[in-house]
Amino acid sequence: MNEQGSYAEAPDFQLLRYDISANVAIITLDRSETLNALNAELLLELSLAFELAEADLNVRCLIITGTGRAFAAGADIGNLQNLSDVFSGREAALAGQDVMNTLSALPFPTIAAINGFAFGGGLELALAADLRVASREAKLGLPEVGLGLLPGYGGTQRLPRLIGQGRALDLILTGRHVSAEEALQLGLVNRVADNALSEAKDLAAQMSKNAPIALGLAKEAVVRGLDVTINQGLEIEADLFGLVATTSDMKEGTRAFLEKRAAVFKGQ
Repeated sequence: MNEQGSYAEAPDFQLLRYDISANVAIITLDRSETLNALNAELLLELSLAFELAEADLNVRCLIITGTGRAFAAGADIGNLQNLSDVFSGREAALAGQDVMNTLSALPFPTIAAINGFAFGGGLELALAADLRVASREAKLGLPEVGLGLLPGYGGTQRLPRLIGQGRALDLILTGRHVSAEEALQLGLVNRVADNALSEAKDLAAQMSKNAPIALGLAKEAVVRGLDVTINQGLEIEADLFGLVATTSDMKEGTRAFLEKRAAVFKGQ
């Protein structure tokens, strides 16, 4: 680790690429021959990549995307076919959920740049990110019931919280695919663009110029507040506001505003 807290060298990933540019970590799924299907090895590499980004104090935002025609076309069906009892099925679901939870819990903004197909576990991966940007050609869906399964990597829980119970059940129980435009109308994605990754990078740049601690605590306030009453959520907000008020970045941000200059945040 260098003096800035940045881990310069990533592990020797085989199924994904990990890059950092302008304080933004970019993870690219690289199993294009399988439409970036999420097998056990790729899930492990994703978990390691998320941990690597979290350990790097220079990272202020993370983008995840895919190569070729797919963001991720689901879990690896060959692996799922080997499930034979309640225990193995439960363990497979928990393993996938653990990776998605690691992404969801990262202390900075995360963006899924959905460059193509995002089905099943691939859509569940995108749902675990804070924001979703889809290319105009993207297709999204949770088709598990057509395989005799149900979404097991968090889809039955995150999708209703994002778009509401009725809309989520429509997608889950029909297993249908939706276009990027319909996904935007449903609230499933935040933006649609000609180039999802380019749009995600622009969005990340907008967020990354803000105070890192404030970004993380604002995200925490929203996420924790969704699981409690409004009054409890307001208490959480007040507590975190009190915490951020003690930071050097707050002093710098307010001073820069009064002095009519750009703030220089240091994450302190």
